[in-house]
Amino acid sequence: MPATDPTFYRSPTHAVTAAPEQLAYVAAFDPTGRQHDALAVVDCEPDSTTFGQVVGWTELPTPGGELHHFGWSACSSALCHDGHGHHEALQRRYLLVPGLRSSTIHVLDTESDPRHPLLTHTIEAGELAAKAGYSRPHTVHCGPDGIFMSALGGADGADGPGGVALIDHDTFEVIGPWEADRGSQYLAYDVWWHRDFDTVITSEWATPSMVEDGLDPQDLLRHRFGHHVNFWSMSERKLTQRVDLGEQHQMVLELRPAHDPSRAWGFVDSVISTEDLSASVWLWHRDGDQWSVDEVINIPAEPASADELPPLLRAFGATPPLVTDIDLSVDDQWLYVSCWGTGELKQYDVSDPFHPRETASVRLGGIVRRQPHPAAPDMPLAGGPQMVEISRDGRRVYLTNSLYAAWDDVFYPDGVGAWMTKLDADTSSGGLVPDNRFFLHDNDFRGLRVHQVRLQGGDASSDSYCYTS
Repeated sequence: MPATDPTFYRSPTHAVTAAPEQLAYVAAFDPTGRQHDALAVVDCEPDSTTFGQVVGWTELPTPGGELHHFGWSACSSALCHDGHGHHEALQRRYLLVPGLRSSTIHVLDTESDPRHPLLTHTIEAGELAAKAGYSRPHTVHCGPDGIFMSALGGADGADGPGGVALIDHDTFEVIGPWEADRGSQYLAYDVWWHRDFDTVITSEWATPSMVEDGLDPQDLLRHRFGHHVNFWSMSERKLTQRVDLGEQHQMVLELRPAHDPSRAWGFVDSVISTEDLSASVWLWHRDGDQWSVDEVINIPAEPASADELPPLLRAFGATPPLVTDIDLSVDDQWLYVSCWGTGELKQYDVSDPFHPRETASVRLGGIVRRQPHPAAPDMPLAGGPQMVEISRDGRRVYLTNSLYAAWDDVFYPDGVGAWMTKLDADTSSGGLVPDNRFFLHDNDFRGLRVHQVRLQGGDASSDSYCYTS
């Protein structure tokens, strides 16, 4: 058998000492459906003459898919799968790129030319629906027994239940739904796990009909969005516990478990509180033989005059932070929190995960502030820090600015544009500084919007690990 991929790391400690990434893969899409969606490739090598530029572009066959989250077919966790679900050499080679709106999943091969990934396989929406009962694929994670693909919707136009589809590591055929007994779970969003504790965790956003045409404020006021964290038996594939954060804590999204497999805790964000427009971050942790979920960070709304706000927010006289993404460094020390509404990325020291301590903040964009990037001080930015990705060594933090097409237009009705940047992080005592050489925007992405970033060789949100050392 060929040697194991060198970008599979036994432990977080090994990953942190790996060589820096040279490329970033970025999902790009046209919300109007006129141009074809694409995967952009950005040069991250500081000594390169094309540093901070798009150096590759893979156009997909169809427009209108709305590329969103994507990920590798295999990663470091494959080292502890004991052969389950794998029949060929394990490689961090294929990217699975779902269209959130089209429900089509594209498989791109990065091996022969990493700057120009090749489309090698397509999982059609009909196969996902027929074999797993799902639509609107959202989040990809390489896992035991197959590739985990979370999905928001049900088959044949049904709003749900959403859940997790299992996809074969080698053939990319849809195996079926992962769940054997979903209990009362209905809404879906993200999926992760603690393998050593036989636990899978899922979070909740909404049904497709609640999000695809924009944000209906009545859905917020009626508390129709997800507000639970769901815990499952990994071995039995059944729901074992649901924790309700309170119906006011709407949209429970990104799951970031500790990378150290011996640590039974992780973070999840709630986008908005209907009580005061604040956002929050919660810590799940073991409490005896159960899981507890406690609020550990609260970020208040910022006062604003009505004429500065989009129609949805004018009556409130404030800008909600809208925490739409979080990311945890591979060494489990630094948590980054994206405040897409106020245009801020916050850095927290979470060495004590029960008591995060804010250590730095950078402002870019924002509904009211429109804070420019230092590299272009005369260019007001729309959108804000949204998807955040951290390098394996924790020293570089990459940001993009689009949330979801129909919601971009609600909060930024005059246009959200497109931009991507990199921040340099101080991993000793904390700190964030924008890199003036790394600021891509608008025409750099051929007029498309950009969402998630994946780093060549792995990053902080795409790997789980088998060992502590």
